[in-house]
Amino acid sequence: MTPPDVIRLRGLRLLCICGALPEEQGRRQPYEFDIDVVAGSAATVTDELDDTIDYGSILARVEEVTRNESFQLFERMAQRVAEAVLADERVTEVTVEVQKLRPPVTQFLDSSGVRIVRRR
Repeated sequence: MTPPDVIRLRGLRLLCICGALPEEQGRRQPYEFDIDVVAGSAATVTDELDDTIDYGSILARVEEVTRNESFQLFERMAQRVAEAVLADERVTEVTVEVQKLRPPVTQFLDSSGVRIVRRR
């Protein structure tokens, strides 16, 4: 049996309202998303666009979530992104990694983040 295909989307940067501090809720901050989308492997045989996942529409759904919703925790934001990706019934699993690019800590820290995996 052929393992499923994984479409890898790396380095999607969006401005989001997410954070537990009051000042984080008042302005959009940069976040970076890495998303792995697991689906069937028919496109590897057919070479037909209809047999693969349209990652442009996935990115649009992710952007819609982050534009229209606000969050206190990036765990919840990652969950909502996973739900948006799983809205395509051909997707069987999604991994969402969210990195907060400017964490509000006094130490030098490139990013803080979370990775979640959700399966249908």
